[in-house]
Amino acid sequence: TTIPVFIGRLIALASSHAPAALLGEAWPQLAGMAAVLLVARPAAIAFQHLVTNQAINPGFTNLVRWQNHWHVVRQSWTFFQNDFAGRIANRVMQTGPSLRESVVVGTNAVWYILIYGGTAIVLLGSRDVRLAVPVVLWFAGYAVTLRYFVPRLRARSRRLSETRSSLTGRIVDSYTNILTVKLFARPRDEDAFVRVAVDEHTDAFRRQLRLITLLGITLAVLNAALLVGTGAVGVWLWSRGRIGVGGLATALPLAWQISNMAGWIAQSVTSIFENVGTVQDGMRSIAVPRQMPDRADAVALRVERGAVRFDSVRFGYGTARGVLHGIDLAIAPGERVGLVGPSGAGKSTLVNLLLRFYEVEEGRILIDGQDIARVTQESLRGRIAMVTQDTSLLHRSIRDNIRYGRPEASEAEVREAARRAHALDFIEGLEDWQGRRGMEAHVGERGVKLSGGQRQRIALARVILKNAPILILDEATSALDSEVEAAIQEQLDDLMKGRTVVAIAHRLSTISRMDRLVVLNHGRIVETGAHAELLRQGGTYARLWRRQSGGFDIRGAAGGVDAVPAGD
Repeated sequence: TTIPVFIGRLIALASSHAPAALLGEAWPQLAGMAAVLLVARPAAIAFQHLVTNQAINPGFTNLVRWQNHWHVVRQSWTFFQNDFAGRIANRVMQTGPSLRESVVVGTNAVWYILIYGGTAIVLLGSRDVRLAVPVVLWFAGYAVTLRYFVPRLRARSRRLSETRSSLTGRIVDSYTNILTVKLFARPRDEDAFVRVAVDEHTDAFRRQLRLITLLGITLAVLNAALLVGTGAVGVWLWSRGRIGVGGLATALPLAWQISNMAGWIAQSVTSIFENVGTVQDGMRSIAVPRQMPDRADAVALRVERGAVRFDSVRFGYGTARGVLHGIDLAIAPGERVGLVGPSGAGKSTLVNLLLRFYEVEEGRILIDGQDIARVTQESLRGRIAMVTQDTSLLHRSIRDNIRYGRPEASEAEVREAARRAHALDFIEGLEDWQGRRGMEAHVGERGVKLSGGQRQRIALARVILKNAPILILDEATSALDSEVEAAIQEQLDDLMKGRTVVAIAHRLSTISRMDRLVVLNHGRIVETGAHAELLRQGGTYARLWRRQSGGFDIRGAAGGVDAVPAGD
């Protein structure tokens, strides 16, 4: 507001002084105005930019991102199963900048409205109250306009953000599963899958821009009315001698400045609510309460022996039919137990409950007498090592992936774990797309640069390095060829010594040497015993064995097995 005031003052001085006397008589005022424009105004602008660009923007954005990530990475496994990973990541990345822009732009908009609008009314009213009437009426019209448009902008911005997140999720889903897309020759189907989201986003974008266009037209009419009204009142008051030429010269630039400010604020409001829509969409995922938080009194798990007990455990993913029905199973310290049964019997569910990926619906699970529901999840999973059938590696170096089992491990320990997993030979021959070799080579997203067998051996090395007292094997050698499997089986036998082991395998020959086999069917334990004992019983396990062995069931006189079915 200094510029319109100074323009009016300069015109007033020029009209009241002779040209020759102006500088001599009015130089203090002229010097003061020059000092404000040359020093005070740039200093104020510099301060604003320093606060915005140095104090707020850099730290605030990544602070929000960091807090979002911290919260999301501690969500339950179910949380990630119910959404696209790409959409979650997109929300984590976009919420910070959007929230920052909303805060900064919103603060600036309110500041300018209060400063410019309030100062304009005071300055014009000091000349003549009637001169401030057009500005007051304009503010009233501006408030009504925002009252109408803002809620609608917010709703349409939220819809736009939802469609953008959906579009991102579909694109990432296609890229993540690109091998499947190519194997089935389905790029056109993926085009159609993504195009639906593109069209939805386009429609939402068009609807939002239509509202923004209407807002712009409304403001243009309001601004024109402000300029015409201020000019008309000013000329009328000047013609009647109520104000001087300086007052008239101040009123018109002030009205022009307010109208320009209104256009900027309108764009700011549009930006604010576009960002608010993004923030609201992000908060629907990011601000979701943790589904399985640790109890307030949770303590760290202490494993001294490794005894595991399932006590009347019932679970069914919230369904009435259920999956597990009253499982009672005690696993002694150091005992090796194999879980056997047809698909859907509940084997993986039992393991997931032991890892506390889900909470039991009835009953409890104890480790060394400690209810796992009362211990911290990090300490629980820190004392359990698991090798899965679907091995997924981090998009980092081989060394980082192996050391993930124990971050403080030395280089020698990492190499020894790789050697024991029969992975060192192929690791030393690796070279990635950036020329990094051996342990430094990166494996690609989810380990796509490696074969299935190589990924599984890296996972085995990671578990060997972790050295946890409880070991879970879920088809741990399924991706290995027979020769490598035989070699690694020796390492697994060594790894299992002194540890409590729970193993799942569809190939029964791989777990037939376990101390005890537990046969599950329809969520219940139907048989338990050693391999030879279960064959003699002729029940569910014997039928599964005969089916896999192609009908051969050759037993010795003592009931032991003399032949292993071909193909296993």
